[in-house]
Amino acid sequence: MSLMADAISEPPIFVNGRFFVQPVTGVQRVAREMTSALRAQYGSRLRVVGPARSMRQEAEGVAPVGCTSGQIWEQVDLPRYARGGVLLNFGNTAPLLHRRQLVIIHDAGIFETPKAYSWKFRLWYRVLQGLMARGGAKIVTVSEFSKSDLVRNLGLPASRVHVVRPGSDHMGRQRADAEILARHGLHPGGFVLVVGTLAAHKNISALNILARMLEGRSVPFVIAGGVGGAAFSAASAELPQPARYLGRVTDAELKALYESAACFIVPSLYEGFGLPAVEAMTCGCPVVAADIPALRESCGAAALFCDPRAPEQIAAVVLTLLDDAPLRERMREAALQHSGEMTWKKSAASLAAIIETL
Repeated sequence: MSLMADAISEPPIFVNGRFFVQPVTGVQRVAREMTSALRAQYGSRLRVVGPARSMRQEAEGVAPVGCTSGQIWEQVDLPRYARGGVLLNFGNTAPLLHRRQLVIIHDAGIFETPKAYSWKFRLWYRVLQGLMARGGAKIVTVSEFSKSDLVRNLGLPASRVHVVRPGSDHMGRQRADAEILARHGLHPGGFVLVVGTLAAHKNISALNILARMLEGRSVPFVIAGGVGGAAFSAASAELPQPARYLGRVTDAELKALYESAACFIVPSLYEGFGLPAVEAMTCGCPVVAADIPALRESCGAAALFCDPRAPEQIAAVVLTLLDDAPLRERMREAALQHSGEMTWKKSAASLAAIIETL
């Protein structure tokens, strides 16, 4: 009887499903995969809710609630619906009026790279995250580097910020759509890939020299991803030329690109973790990464590193990799081994241990 009473007394766990109505970037990817992994652990105790006004049919397993949308829904409707339960927020923000909750803040970019964001976005996030830090929410982030940044910028004791690293095995479960290669005249092993936005901290403009060198070798330089968004500053970088810009691609198309690229480049000046780098590794793609703390942490010894502020060095490392087939094979094997340890099941288990303290 006591075991049954304990089970009945356990509070429900609600997931802030606002991310289901947003374009999928790294933040939304973490939210979707973490939710899926936690469902396997908590079963019916886990309830995912989203703003009814914005919900789309493809958001399967998400209960539409409330009568508003966006930030108003998150601050007003969500805490009202989740009253009495534990609330999980995976996308940097959370309602201020909920008592028992956890929020994943992926990085301290609004403080460390303010020029990359619009002033309205910076102001809202600084106010909101400052109030969350002074409240009782459990703060979680994705790397030790991000933890140190958040501790410093939000004035938190280190004990208030927990680290749960993302997984990358979702790419292994995805079936590749190779039609994207034929559609853009790409051949396996015959192009260099970048995935990202034109936000200033992604540092895409540092690849102009590489783009011209690749053109001289008749090697396509391929860029996939969105051009930014309302959150980012209008003073974003220009697209490197010459390059083949594919825009947003599906997960299946992205896997085909990762699997077929000669190498994948992450030239960022700032990251909280760098999920695309480990996604590429999961697909066996050699990675050239900016030598910054977050990418050192997430990629370990499985990537080649270069100074993101030295375009000539970036180009030299990439061309060395293209010219050295044995090196590419070693990097491919290192990538597969490194990323194989990064699973969402492990991530969810780490997060669940924090959830239980709520």
